[in-house]
Amino acid sequence: MIRILVLAAMGCVLLLPATAAQAQQQEGGEAIRGTIVQRPEEGDPVPVPGVDIAVTTGDGEDVGTVTTAEDGSYALELPGPGDYSATLVAETLPEDVQLTDPDRATLEFTIRPGQSRPLLYPLGEAESVGGRFAAFMSRALQLAVEGIKFGLIIAMTAVGLSLIFGTTGLVNFAHGELVTFGAIAAWIINVTFGVHFFLAAILAMGVGALAGGLLDRGLWAPLRRRGTGLIAMLVISIGLSILLRYSFLYFFGGRTRPYGQYAVQRAIEIGPIGIAPKDIIAIVLSLLVLVGVGLILQRTKIGKAMRAVADNRDLAESSGINVERVILFVWAFGAALATLGGVMLGLGEQVSWQMGFQLLLLMFAGVTLGGLGTAYGALLGSIVVGLFIQMSTLVISPELKNVGALLVLIFILLVRPQGILGQAERVG
Repeated sequence: MIRILVLAAMGCVLLLPATAAQAQQQEGGEAIRGTIVQRPEEGDPVPVPGVDIAVTTGDGEDVGTVTTAEDGSYALELPGPGDYSATLVAETLPEDVQLTDPDRATLEFTIRPGQSRPLLYPLGEAESVGGRFAAFMSRALQLAVEGIKFGLIIAMTAVGLSLIFGTTGLVNFAHGELVTFGAIAAWIINVTFGVHFFLAAILAMGVGALAGGLLDRGLWAPLRRRGTGLIAMLVISIGLSILLRYSFLYFFGGRTRPYGQYAVQRAIEIGPIGIAPKDIIAIVLSLLVLVGVGLILQRTKIGKAMRAVADNRDLAESSGINVERVILFVWAFGAALATLGGVMLGLGEQVSWQMGFQLLLLMFAGVTLGGLGTAYGALLGSIVVGLFIQMSTLVISPELKNVGALLVLIFILLVRPQGILGQAERVG
């Protein structure tokens, strides 16, 4: 018994220093410390002295400013654990050094009791005026290519929207859901049934055309026969859009999903431009499809009938054209184009349940900008919208890129209210 008591006492004595050290660590020791270095493209890292780092608490209270020493090192004791932010003062950097990522000039971090941590700021060699101009032009060219690709995708989806408006007068707010339907149909055929992507895209276009025809025959044609007004039909299209969108969410799910092939590809370098092979195919295919649409409208009997119905429905009907059959073809044709546009968009950005709804405003912008009811106007307007969306990120945040396209839309409509290719009409 005496031996046990002695061992227990010895155990207590041995535990005391560790407990005391832990308590001391919890009472202080929080700090930031490290070394600021520049990492050139060639050679070893170089320390950067004389750089100020201002530290504040999560509530915005000033903690202090530390300046890097000759060897680039810094250390600043913090008042305790908690949330902090540290800002590297860019004005104190040497002339030949700059932040490679200006968005990381301020770092937010959390300090635990007794923790000491470094701050990582990406520094590189400052570019000359010529180097900055070359980088700007390279990025501008890259964005121009992306804008053309995006504009062509918008054009494919907007042509059908414009033709439907031209032949029926309906502003179809459910057209974006046809885009989503086509992308999801292609994904199911490609991933669930294991059909190769290209064949899945062709089959999805057929499914989309069938869905467009069924929508016209099952919903819009009966409403036209009843003499339903265009405003009432517009409201119905909004309700149909909401119904279809949340049906996609219920059955497809909320997460984005890639196609089975070509999801990830290495970009091909063409001078200063990097472009993936799937994007090249998307651009070429979009151009071929849109040229084909133009040839159908100009050279074929059904194309001439569509243009005649769009110009004057009553005159077209009196001249022997079956207007209802033409409208049915327009719905199927427009839905097939919307499907292909959805597939191309899903190939680049993955398939989601609301991708068509997110594209709808841009489709309307392209159609309105080019001129309501004209297929060629929708094509031209959509390319302009796509270019301005991407090119605007040169000067504004990417989150605001759609604003640039809408500002261009407002400006052009102020100068030319009928759109770029629209025809002016006498009012009154």
